Amino acid sequence: MPATLPALAALIIGVAVVVLLLVVWDLPAFLGLVISALVVGVVDAALVPGVVFGTIPGKVASAFGSNMTEVGIPILMAAIIGKSMTESGAANRIVRSFHSIVSDKNADFALWGSSTILAIPVFFDNVFYLLAPLARSMRARIGDNYALYIAVVGGGGAATHAFVPPTPGPLTVAQKLGAGQSILGMTIVLGLAVAIPSALVSGILYGRFINKRLDIPLRESMGTTAEDLEQQAEQSLESLPSFFESLLPILIAVLLIAAGTTVDTFQDVYPVLKGFQPITNFIGNVNFSLTLAAIVSALTYLRMDDFPRQVWQDELTDALQNGGNIAAITSSGGAFGAMLALSNIGPVVANGLSHLGIGLLLTAWLIALIVRVAQGSTTVAMITTGGIMAPLTSQLTVNPAYLVLAIGAGGIACSWYNDSGFWVVKEIGGLTQAETLKTWTAVTCLLSVSAMILVIVYSTILPFA
Repeated sequence: MPATLPALAALIIGVAVVVLLLVVWDLPAFLGLVISALVVGVVDAALVPGVVFGTIPGKVASAFGSNMTEVGIPILMAAIIGKSMTESGAANRIVRSFHSIVSDKNADFALWGSSTILAIPVFFDNVFYLLAPLARSMRARIGDNYALYIAVVGGGGAATHAFVPPTPGPLTVAQKLGAGQSILGMTIVLGLAVAIPSALVSGILYGRFINKRLDIPLRESMGTTAEDLEQQAEQSLESLPSFFESLLPILIAVLLIAAGTTVDTFQDVYPVLKGFQPITNFIGNVNFSLTLAAIVSALTYLRMDDFPRQVWQDELTDALQNGGNIAAITSSGGAFGAMLALSNIGPVVANGLSHLGIGLLLTAWLIALIVRVAQGSTTVAMITTGGIMAPLTSQLTVNPAYLVLAIGAGGIACSWYNDSGFWVVKEIGGLTQAETLKTWTAVTCLLSVSAMILVIVYSTILPFA
C-alpha cells in the first residue's frame, strides 16, 4: 500500500473523530482527545507497516507522558502564579501601571508589546502563562475587550516564537540551512522585521476587528472567578503590592530563562560562557524558573491577604487542581498529535509537495503549513520542513534567512485541536472552543499569511544574496 494512503486515512479519520467527540457530542476535552488518539492509533496499526496493534494504548500513554514531562510542572506553577498574582492584587497593580502609560483605548498595545518581547527568550506557552492573568485583570478593570486582549497576547507571542531565534524552531532551522553565525544573525534581524508588523496585523488589527463582533465574558480559570477579578479592580492603589513586587515573578522567570538561552546560543562565539553553562542550564530550565517565580508570587499572596496558613495552602491546592486539569488536556492534545505523526503524515506531505513547480520560499511555506495542520506542533513542522529544504538552499537567489522565515510562517499556521498550545490558550484564558477558534486559531492563520507576504516583499526588495 502506498505510504500516502495510510497517512491521509489517519488524518481524515482523526479530524472527523475529534470534531464528532468535541464539537458535536461535546465530550470533556481530555476524554475526547484520548479517545481520538486511540482511534488514530488503531488506524495506524491497521494501515502503517511496523505499527503493532497491541502497542497502541502504550504509545498513547507514552506520548501523553512525554507531553506531560514538558508541560506538567510549568502549567502547575503557572496556576500558582496566576492565582497568586490575581488574588494578591499584583496583576491588578501591573495593569494599573500600564494605564498610567497608555489609555484604556490603547491598553492592547501594552499587552502586545509585552508578549512580543517576552517570547524572544521564553517559550510561547510560558509567555501565555505569565500574561493571561494580566489580560484577565485588564478585562476586569476596563469591563470589555477580552477578545482583543487574547488576540494581542497570542499574536505577539506566537510571532517572535516562530521567527526570532533563539527559540528552538527558527534556531534549529537556521542551523540546518547554513553554517556559522551569519545566517543566525540575519535570521534574528529579518525575523524581527517580519514578526513585529505581522503581529500588529494579526494581534492588534484583527484583535480589534473580532473584539467588535465577539464579547467574551470572564469565567473561572486557574481557580480565580470573574467576581474575584472584579473585586480586585475596585481596590484602592494603596492596598495593592508595589509595582516591583508585583512584577517580580515575571522578571524572575524571564531573566532566568533568558540567561540559559543566551549562554546556549552564544557559547561558541564567546567560549568564556561555557563555564557558566551548568549553572544557567539549571536556573534557566523552565521547571526551576517557574517554580521559583511561583514561590515568590505565593509569598506575596500570603503577605497581602494575611490569612491563616491553612487557608493559603487550600487556595494554592485549588489552583493546582485547576492546573492539573489543564495539564491533562494539553498533554492529551499532544498525544493526539503524536498518533497522527505516527502515520508519517509529515514526511508524506512534505515529500509530496517538495517537487511542485513553485518558488522555493512558497514551497517551504506550504509544506510547513500542511505538516503543522496535520500533526499540531510548530517546532516539529519547522524542523521537518527544514530537513526537506536543506539540500535545496543552493538554488536560492536570496539569503537563506528568508527560507527560515518562510518555514516559520507555515509552521505557525492554524493552531487547532491537535496543538497543545490551543488547549493552553483555551483553558488558561477561560474560553470556549468556539471562542478559541475565533480568536487564537484565526490569529495564527492571519499571522502565517501576513508573515509570508512580508517575506516575499522583503526578499524581492532586499535579497541580501
